[in-house]
Amino acid sequence: MSKSRLELIKEAAEKYKEEQEFKAVVKKVYSRPKNHLTKQVKKAGKQAPGSLECFKEENMYYTEKETQDYLSGTSYMETYNAMKDHDEWN
Repeated sequence: MSKSRLELIKEAAEKYKEEQEFKAVVKKVYSRPKNHLTKQVKKAGKQAPGSLECFKEENMYYTEKETQDYLSGTSYMETYNAMKDHDEWN
């Protein structure tokens, strides 16, 4: 039932080896340079369409063209045009 001294030593050595491997991996991960941006990330940051801040004047309102492009393919515009023609006919 009880383990022999040799088995206990082997278990302790194996446990120590696993701990050392874990520490080595952790050390390797945390020793990587921080804030290292790749070229793709830097390029994407420069090409990003302005800030997403909602209180900037340019981000608060849609342009007339954006509104027309959005509404042109919707049923709202079709209904509006149908009702506008109907009102003019009477």
